[in-house]
Parts: sequence; C-alpha cells; structure tokens
Amino acid sequence: MKKNLQYTTQGTCSKMINIDVENGKIIGVDFLGGCHGNTQAVAALVRGMDIDEAIGRLEGIDCHGRGTSCPDQLAKALRRIKQL
Repeated sequence: MKKNLQYTTQGTCSKMINIDVENGKIIGVDFLGGCHGNTQAVAALVRGMDIDEAIGRLEGIDCHGRGTSCPDQLAKALRRIKQL
C-alpha cells in the first residue's frame, strides 16, 4: 500500500517534508528548506529503509540545542504516516 504525507515541521530550518512510503518502506523523502546538502543526504540514506528502522535511527537527534532537528522531524513524520 502506497502512502504520501506532507508534514509541516516545527523548530527547524526546513519548513516541510514530503514523504512517500510503500509497504512499510520509505521510497522518497523531499525536504523544503533546511541545510540542502544535509537534508539531501538524510533523504538518500533512508530511501529503501523500513519505517521503524529509520525512526529508531533518527528520533531524538538535536540541532544546536533546539530540542529537534530535520532528522528528528522526519522521524515524527514517519510516526504520523504509520497511522494513516
């Protein structure tokens, strides 16, 4: 089953994350805003990964004491897409 989510981030330089998931695997991630090289790298690294594995690796990563980060926001978005 294919799912898509546009997730509005909070507390990060990126403003939105577009995510495509199929059968529990991440098939595409696109960040709007943020540190372009870093967000491209995160998106490439999670492509093909199981949702739960990505959440486990990304959740709780902090950026400059903000209490969140682009990877952490991606983990939150992945939790949300699991509920769809």
